[in-house]
Amino acid sequence: MRFWRKAIIQIMTRYFLWILLSVSLPTHAQWKLVWADEFDADGPPDPKNWQFERGFVRNNELQWYQPDNARCRDGLLVVEGRKEQKANPNYQPDSDNWKSRRPHIEYTSASLVTRGRQQWQYGRFEMRARIDTRPGLWPAFWTLGVKGEWPDNGEIDIMEYYRGMLLANAAWGSGQRYKAKWDDSRKRLETFDDPKWSEKFHVWRMDWDEQRIAIYVDDQLLNEVNLEETYNPGDKKNPFRQPHYVILNLAIGGDNGGDPAATEFPALFEVDYVRVYQQQ
Repeated sequence: MRFWRKAIIQIMTRYFLWILLSVSLPTHAQWKLVWADEFDADGPPDPKNWQFERGFVRNNELQWYQPDNARCRDGLLVVEGRKEQKANPNYQPDSDNWKSRRPHIEYTSASLVTRGRQQWQYGRFEMRARIDTRPGLWPAFWTLGVKGEWPDNGEIDIMEYYRGMLLANAAWGSGQRYKAKWDDSRKRLETFDDPKWSEKFHVWRMDWDEQRIAIYVDDQLLNEVNLEETYNPGDKKNPFRQPHYVILNLAIGGDNGGDPAATEFPALFEVDYVRVYQQQ
């Protein structure tokens, strides 16, 4: 009799423990959509969600960013890289700054940011897109923290591509100004074993909470970052425990993009949607 009483107690204990865990642990079903842009309305991107970077911005890149190179059509956001020569309005013959010493603009593109419009701390960030993987092109879907100077504000590269590689990275402060510490992952396109990979749309996803960042493409894990290891040495803050905003851009050339000379333009970065979910 004592044996059966003990067995019943064990069964009931396990049952109530299972109920408790089922209620308290987050599940996929608890992700709630909190923001999305489906790009369904033809014309300029929605100004409630996006603003534009302008001019020469970073990384010695060749493109001049301008709003004209981003349009919504047929349910897609199309970011277009063009080869077109224009006078650089900021040209200064004696300048030692890479942005102003160029007499001409050789390429144009667009960079859209949700800074000042939309921002989130933690969640599931998704993009369905098709990227142009030809030489010299550098498309990206990434985030930056709202407070602090780079890299102390934190950077998350959910999708970055150049020179035949997909990258999934996080960067934070190193203790030296403008020098980042990186947790990076690189995957060569040929490892997908799909010769038509670049012709297709794919889904990039980041799952981000207080403890980790996990980055995927088509549900394949590319990188996982432990947020206990991402404190800035200088200010002792963790830049991944603050809100971030989203950036979509198509860069050309620059420090990492490679040589676009043999690439026929225009080049397209086509985005079906961007969605943000959070745990409820």
